[in-house]
Amino acid sequence: MPYTSSLSDREWEIIEPLLPKKKRTRPAKWSKREILDGVLYQLKNGCNCNRSFPPSQK
Repeated sequence: MPYTSSLSDREWEIIEPLLPKKKRTRPAKWSKREILDGVLYQLKNGCNCNRSFPPSQK
């Protein structure tokens, strides 16, 4: 795991079925797991990060 806030494989197995299913649109740029890891990183650290997480929507 790259960060302490990142989900383990077991945690992801529990959370993934609870997320909404993707509609048939263009391929996603980031996986749901990457987005959730980015959210958890922000919640844990409470700071701006300049990592490869998806950008915030303003």
